[in-house]
Amino acid sequence: MKGQVGSYAKGDLTMFATVARFCVTRRRWVLAAWMLLLVIGLAAVIPLFGKLKNSPSATGSESARGAAIVDKATSMGPTAVVLVKGPPVDAPGTRAAVQTLTAKLDRVPNVTGAVNAYTSPDPQLRSRDGHASLIVVSLAKNAGMMTQNMTVGTMRAEAAGAVPGAQVQVGGDAGAMADNMTAPENDLVHASLLAFPILLVALVFIFRGLRAALVPIIASLAAMATTFIALLGVTGVTSLAPYATDVVMLLGLGLAVDYSLLMVNRFREARATGISVAGAVEHTGATAGRTVTFSALTVATALSGLFFFGDPTFTSVAIAGIATVLIAMAAALTLIPALMAAWGPKLGAKSRQDASDGWFGRLARTVQARPALAALAVAGLLAAAALPYLHAHYGLGDPRTLPASSQARQVDQTLLTRFPGGMQADPVQVVARIPASDPRIGAYAASLAHQPGVAAVSVEHGLHGTVSVIDVTPTGSTQGSAAEHLVGVLRGHRPHFTTYVTGSAASLADFKAEIASRIPYAAAWIALATFALLFLMTGSVLIPVKALVMNVLSLGATFGALVWIFQDGHLASLLGFTAFGAIEAWAPVIIFTFAFGLSMDYEVFLLSRIKEAHDEGNTTNDAVANGLQRSGRIITSAALLILIVFLGFAAGQTLGIKEMGLALAIAVAVDATLIRCVLVPATMTLLGPANWWAPAPLRRLHQRIGLREAPAAPVAPASPHGSPGRELAGAGTPR
Repeated sequence: MKGQVGSYAKGDLTMFATVARFCVTRRRWVLAAWMLLLVIGLAAVIPLFGKLKNSPSATGSESARGAAIVDKATSMGPTAVVLVKGPPVDAPGTRAAVQTLTAKLDRVPNVTGAVNAYTSPDPQLRSRDGHASLIVVSLAKNAGMMTQNMTVGTMRAEAAGAVPGAQVQVGGDAGAMADNMTAPENDLVHASLLAFPILLVALVFIFRGLRAALVPIIASLAAMATTFIALLGVTGVTSLAPYATDVVMLLGLGLAVDYSLLMVNRFREARATGISVAGAVEHTGATAGRTVTFSALTVATALSGLFFFGDPTFTSVAIAGIATVLIAMAAALTLIPALMAAWGPKLGAKSRQDASDGWFGRLARTVQARPALAALAVAGLLAAAALPYLHAHYGLGDPRTLPASSQARQVDQTLLTRFPGGMQADPVQVVARIPASDPRIGAYAASLAHQPGVAAVSVEHGLHGTVSVIDVTPTGSTQGSAAEHLVGVLRGHRPHFTTYVTGSAASLADFKAEIASRIPYAAAWIALATFALLFLMTGSVLIPVKALVMNVLSLGATFGALVWIFQDGHLASLLGFTAFGAIEAWAPVIIFTFAFGLSMDYEVFLLSRIKEAHDEGNTTNDAVANGLQRSGRIITSAALLILIVFLGFAAGQTLGIKEMGLALAIAVAVDATLIRCVLVPATMTLLGPANWWAPAPLRRLHQRIGLREAPAAPVAPASPHGSPGRELAGAGTPR
């Protein structure tokens, strides 16, 4: 490269500018490599879906150990419940059709047996009104998840129209597992179909051009496809849950849009100074590329906190999320510069504004006029919004979280309302390694029958080996307060032999205890790592601490809204869901890590411009106003675009996906408006020069290893003819 490119002398190029220069001079190879990854990634989707499977709960909990003992002691696999409702159960035509259907289901591959209301004396197979009956179908124990789901699909195909005048649906454990896998996938497809067209229109409007709007679309598709390749490789080492693909879509699309917006905006600013396309790309790499890297590292750091829980659910999310973030970062540092080099002259230019001549700059000055009032008002509002979270209740694996159209959910509701014993909760199981015939088992079961909160007690028979199971049915719902209390009583007052308390209520209690015991370590890791990254970026101690405190306020408001909407049922009719007095137990942890990472994403965007303005010699107040003016439109535009993505997920039918999508949308909206536009300027104004304070040892450490800001704007060297922006950058370099 001849001479200078922008303000970078030959020996003064940063690592990021060097990468950008490579992408300029080798742009065709870079584009070809990413397009090849895109094609391979799309081809990897089908085999990836075939390898995804739901993992069991962490094996260290008591409920998991008890469930494993029961699983080994029984030859039965999951059961499917076929509901036949409509005509009278005793009508001859109905009896004959049900018997014929039962025989067909018994011959379905992977089915080990089927009984109905006519072949079994069990009264619970007939509804109380005599217009509905059940066929209970047992599936093979060791069949894989995909095989079981295919079996359920075959059963539903056989059942459709099999009984004249009746509605036939397949639910039960096997039906719920199948719907739990397919419903999120359907939501993913629907969210994409809904969000993509709206996103493209919004991108054209924000970028003011179709070609610039295509940059984030291409980057997101390439990043997501490449992540699918990485995840396919990961499945050869460890198992991944099906919702890993949801994480890829959610983060891949959102981050690619954020990073593209930042990179293209910087490119246009640089082009407005009159330098060539090549110089503008290099400057973009040295400035926005650095910001993107810090942003990606903070998001990945937040997601890495999920590993501390040791739960397969969170591990799958962490692996998929971190892979998505790092690959989106790689696309931002290589693919986007190559696209800008190829399309540079058609991407346009924009003039940079100072703090005094833009809306965001004026907003900052308004906040700075009364910083204490602004800070107290926003902090008080966010604290008040967090109050509903103080009465949060949690659920886990409830069929009511499935879409209303789900057969498994509809069967479950019918069982609860129309069948004998249907209103009873799932039992809490007491497992022991002694046979059911042992007198101690009978005596202990009898003693439990008179305990408060117990509706029924029974001892299971037919288990293999020396294993016994006592089913203790609580009053109230399966995961209600009575069931939770019963788990505590059974564990606190054990008999004179070893027992394991398991079942749905026990699993929920263990899951909550696991989160409570490990979240301090996860939070400490995220806080320390984020502090270190922001310190390396700013050289300040107070700025990272302030950022962490503001994130806590933002997340508190998000969690309060989550409880107010989904647990308490406000806005349920508007959002199209049925509240049942709880939120998903995993939701706060996932939302915390995602929202924390995205909040730091915008924090880095803003701080990089404030630090840049401060390094140019501005006072702290001027640097804050100038930095907000330079980044405010980018942050709000990025927030608007990622809101479109998240609200696409919130429009889904699966309650867990809806909770996550809407909560993240709220977190982003709060962060991009109240936090970045009001609270950050207010607190930085109050702190003044102290913003940049650090103890002497840390200052010296930052001088040695801290990363320096690149120049804020390149200076176009004069050409031999005296006109700016006409420098040569080597043969074939775009202008």
